[in-house]
Amino acid sequence: MRTLYVVTHPEAKHHIEGVVGGWHDSQLTPAGVRDAVSIAQALRAHVPDGAEVELFSSDLQRTRRTAEEAAELFDVKPKLDRRLREKSYGQAEGKPQEWLDRRFVPPPAVGERLEHDEGVAGSETKAAWAQRIYAAMDEILQRPCEHQIIVTHGGSLTLVVASWIKMPIESVGYASFRARPGSITTLREDDFFHNRQVVSLGDTGHLDSAKAG
Repeated sequence: MRTLYVVTHPEAKHHIEGVVGGWHDSQLTPAGVRDAVSIAQALRAHVPDGAEVELFSSDLQRTRRTAEEAAELFDVKPKLDRRLREKSYGQAEGKPQEWLDRRFVPPPAVGERLEHDEGVAGSETKAAWAQRIYAAMDEILQRPCEHQIIVTHGGSLTLVVASWIKMPIESVGYASFRARPGSITTLREDDFFHNRQVVSLGDTGHLDSAKAG
């Protein structure tokens, strides 16, 4: 049995400043740090005591800081992988969201979507984004560990899940799996049929419980 816990980092400064994230290396807010603690505690409650755990994370500050909380509870060192980053928005990164909105060219309903030019210099295509996430996932899943944690970004979650269910890259142009910041998505593969389940998508119950407490 293999279980993956895919974490979307919690609130970061670009969320509250209204600027474009992508590869813009913003830090977690104080609220985001508190949520990272809740995420780590929720993960610890789900993984059996004594089980081997591997932890992978995007190398940007907001994901790395999130991963550090889980690393401390599981006594593991995060494996940082730049391929798990969010989509790059090129020239738009760190600029006001409205700057990007004025220039952004949405993909067509029918036609080329993976190599679509969004009208922003240096912006990554969805094809390039998908290829690097799929490559990272291939390497993670070649490892025999039964409990793996992946800390990534809200947009990249779609491609992690698509890779998990073996969706062909040529089909991901239409895929979208949405989740709030600070969510945990649970993926599981059984030992008999080797079916790959999406057990839960974008769960934030751990955040709601922390706020209620």
